[in-house]
Amino acid sequence: MEELQQRIDIGYKLLKKHAAKTTAELLAWQHKLTDELKATLDVNEAIERLAQEEGVIFKELVAKAETLSAQRKKTIPSFVAKINDLLTLVGMPNARFDTRIENTAPSSHGVDHVQFLLDANKSGQFQLLQKAASGGEMSRIMLCIKSLTAKALHLPTLIFDEVDTGISGEAARQVAILLRDLSQYHQVICITHQPQVAAKGSQHFYVYKEPDKNDRLSTKVKVLVRDERILAIARMIGGEQPSEAAISNARELVSAS
Repeated sequence: MEELQQRIDIGYKLLKKHAAKTTAELLAWQHKLTDELKATLDVNEAIERLAQEEGVIFKELVAKAETLSAQRKKTIPSFVAKINDLLTLVGMPNARFDTRIENTAPSSHGVDHVQFLLDANKSGQFQLLQKAASGGEMSRIMLCIKSLTAKALHLPTLIFDEVDTGISGEAARQVAILLRDLSQYHQVICITHQPQVAAKGSQHFYVYKEPDKNDRLSTKVKVLVRDERILAIARMIGGEQPSEAAISNARELVSAS
């Protein structure tokens, strides 16, 4: 009887501990705790199984990364040569572009850390592109790179700000051609003051500032129709009061595009 009383006492304590009202509820708790205990005991087996799966996946990753690395190293010489040819066309004849590849731990980008280098003045000393190039130079270099990789890139929109700063004439025309070619694969938005570049666009947005009734300036954007566009490009050529020659030149640029 003493033994039975002890078991009853334990039962009451368990009911109170687990906020249960019946033996059935206690048995449900027992099954739940048993399952949790079993899951805990099975953790080591699960860890070992996952470790084996990880090893298989890691080997596949390394194999694909090495293949990618080999393809990169094979492609780089011709890629660098093409970029240097394009830099001459866009008004950077003294610049030399190059790349540097360093081996890294495998990741989603492979086993390579690729860096772009630039020698801006044929000094024979290459620096990281972001340190050696000015803002305008950086834009033109990225334009050259993207013109070669346009078909492979999955970018909906590319924005170039003052990509033609410091150039004119044939260099500006070549930049305009590259931008137009790039627009076959992406939406290209270009902020420019070069008539050759503006004329190549399929649509011309004119950005200007205008005072409101309280004499506060606000920035506005207007889509230009053909005649307005010709006048805007003529002003790029000949100033605020363009001559007939400037207007004729602008009309020729728009017609040729």
